[in-house]
Amino acid sequence: MPRLTITLTEARHRALKQAAARRRMSIAARIEESLEQSGIRDLESAAALVARARAAADLSAEEAVLLAERESRAARAP
Repeated sequence: MPRLTITLTEARHRALKQAAARRRMSIAARIEESLEQSGIRDLESAAALVARARAAADLSAEEAVLLAERESRAARAP
């Protein structure tokens, strides 16, 4: 698995560490979860999302992509 180095403020690092501890998970797992919730997915996951949308809604490929984009934006909205 690739490794990544980032620079955080002391306060942000402490908050991240506490958030992970509250959920009894590692910092890496907490970051992975946050990325997933933010809609950041690999291409295969995104393609699967489009396929599920198409199957559920009986949409054309273009309509399915538009729906997936709209739903992804909505999920990312604060």
